[in-house]
Amino acid sequence: MSTTKMFRDPVILIHGAWQGSWAWNSFAPLLEADGFDVFAADLPGNGSDSTDPADVTLDVYLDYFGRLLTEIARPVSLIAHSGGGAIATAVAERHAEQVARIVYVAGMMLPSGASFADVQAEIDGSSAVPSGVTGELTWSADRRVTTVPRAAATAILFSDCAPDLAAAAAAKLTPQGEGGRAIRVMTTPERYGRIPRLYVEATEDRSLLLDVQRRMQQLVPGATVISLPTGHAPHVSAPYLLAEAILPFLQGGEAEMAEHNAPKSQATPLADGASR
Repeated sequence: MSTTKMFRDPVILIHGAWQGSWAWNSFAPLLEADGFDVFAADLPGNGSDSTDPADVTLDVYLDYFGRLLTEIARPVSLIAHSGGGAIATAVAERHAEQVARIVYVAGMMLPSGASFADVQAEIDGSSAVPSGVTGELTWSADRRVTTVPRAAATAILFSDCAPDLAAAAAAKLTPQGEGGRAIRVMTTPERYGRIPRLYVEATEDRSLLLDVQRRMQQLVPGATVISLPTGHAPHVSAPYLLAEAILPFLQGGEAEMAEHNAPKSQATPLADGASR
């Protein structure tokens, strides 16, 4: 990777549920070395942010990103992991003029109006225990906050990390507000649909199973897809591999932007035939 400072769109890193900006600590410097200004978000209620997780909503997230985009004052690339993908979609719909491209890293790339639970139920079966870490969560008494048991985190979220790295990452997880996780985002072809997208699928993912990742790619067509032989969090377990995979997309020129910037086709409906 080049160490020459060149013009690049700034990058905002959006972590997944229960995580924080710390999850990007090994990955962000690789982008910075290639000339990118990088902003790793601590979502409200996660990481070092002091917001009560029970008070988090999608609007709280969007207000946070509105302030951040105003501060940056330039079009940005969004890189979003896991549940951060749905948030990136919402940010792109609201602030389409300020989002140049989106990278989903084993991310929730969902059809308009659908939740991740909808897609998961289609793959797992509506009466089944949800796959991945979803079926292992501990819930607060009021069902507004979830936590991930450390054993589940190391075995599922950080399955391909070295044991000491997995244990350290699991210990940093914080409670997650359901108001920021179980969300549905309404999108339009004219706004979100015009933004170039790259989907990085993790083929060994034990949380967001590959069948689920590929079903989301079918439901929201138009993304370029790259496969990595990693678990759920390649930015933690294989940061160099992830950076090398996505740098060409982040460096994309005007020709690539024009190719991708046509309105996307209508999303495929979920199996129940409901309109999304």
